[in-house]
Amino acid sequence: MPCVAADGKLIGTAGLTQIEGSGGGGIVPWATLAGYDSREQISAGATLSRVDVDDFRLSMLGASISLYDKVEVSIAQQHFEIKGAGVDIKQNIVGLKYKLYGDVVYSEWPQVSVGMQYKHLEDSAVASSVGAQNSTSGTDFYIAATKVHLGAIAGFNAVWNLTARATKANQMGILGFGGPQNNDYELMLEASAGILFSRHIALGLEYRQKPDNLGLGEDDWTDYFVSYIPSKHINLTLAWAKLGSIAGAPGQDGLYLSLNGQLW
Repeated sequence: MPCVAADGKLIGTAGLTQIEGSGGGGIVPWATLAGYDSREQISAGATLSRVDVDDFRLSMLGASISLYDKVEVSIAQQHFEIKGAGVDIKQNIVGLKYKLYGDVVYSEWPQVSVGMQYKHLEDSAVASSVGAQNSTSGTDFYIAATKVHLGAIAGFNAVWNLTARATKANQMGILGFGGPQNNDYELMLEASAGILFSRHIALGLEYRQKPDNLGLGEDDWTDYFVSYIPSKHINLTLAWAKLGSIAGAPGQDGLYLSLNGQLW
């Protein structure tokens, strides 16, 4: 099948790129694939994201390819910095997503995809010190459903997503996997909702449930975002992230910024 530049979907319907490198919102993977490819197209993109809260900073550099509106492959590297401590934890993530059913706009029911994220820590010392049962690597599995409703709210398009994730990850895996409180997979729920006030501006919110395997009071995450999508080739997202307690440090709130570019 020929390689055709990806422009086969409505602007904004490809979503964004989340902090683990998969297509979706900022903190939640969606059923959408990362690009605008149709059944005869492929697409590729790159993302740079940063979350800056009171005591920590998380940066992510990622890339993805989406094949024929069916399969997404993504890679990402996260850098988690403890401010003032000279600690920079690196985590590498490989993601795979497969669309099972539907289209976010044109099918009657939501688009549904399944996915996985394999995570590997380059330095396991911090994860070991806080009691992670596996301080090196782990894999998350998820199923997501996403739907865009055209003209649904006062004439504006609306989008929602629900994701169920099976995970052992502590703080996405930055603090390892499993712990003294639990070392089994748990099912965590995640959700996103937004309104597209024009073809180029979207506002919304997200929620991500988190396990507390280490007994450190790991909180669920929320964010409130605005996205500017001037074209299918680039989008910029700014959010206020409320991440709660991280490694026992409470009240970790701050700015999230993400720049995503579609190379073709």
